[in-house]
Amino acid sequence: MSDSLFCGRRFRTFNVVDDFNREALAIEVDLNLPSPRIIRVLDRVAAWRGYPSKIRMDNGPEFISLAIADWADDHGIDLEFIQPGKPTQKSYVERFNRTYRNEVLNMYVFKTLNEVRELTDNWIREYNEERPHDSLEDLTPIEYLNKYDPAGNSNWM
Repeated sequence: MSDSLFCGRRFRTFNVVDDFNREALAIEVDLNLPSPRIIRVLDRVAAWRGYPSKIRMDNGPEFISLAIADWADDHGIDLEFIQPGKPTQKSYVERFNRTYRNEVLNMYVFKTLNEVRELTDNWIREYNEERPHDSLEDLTPIEYLNKYDPAGNSNWM
C-alpha cells in the first residue's frame, strides 16, 4: 500500500496477514521497501511464529525478485503469486488493507513516518487483541488462534 505525509512525500506499507486467523503479523512502513527489507520483516515474523509452508502475494517488483525466491527456497516455503488483475485471490489481505486504509491512513494527516508507525502499531494491537471479527466466530484473531491452534503454528500469509 502507499500513502503520503503532509509534506507530500510518499511512503509505502508492507502488510503481513495470517490467512488462518486474520491476524496482522506486521505492517512495515517506510519510504521504500526493497526485497532485502521485505525479507527482514518476514524473518522477524518467523522468529516468533515459525516459517510458513506457503506465502500468497501479488506480483509487485519487491516480491518477484530472486532474493525473495532464494529466501523462500532456503526455508522450504512455496511462493503462491496471485494472477494479475485478480485481487480476490488474496481477499483476506485486500479486506484487511481496506480496513487499515479507512481506519488509519485515511483518518490522519501524518507529519512523520514515526507517527505512521506509532499509530499503526497501536491499531495492530487493537485489531488483533480487542476487536472481535464476525468471520472468526466473534473472537479476536488472538482468541481464535488460541482456540483452534494453541501451538501458534498457523500457516501465516
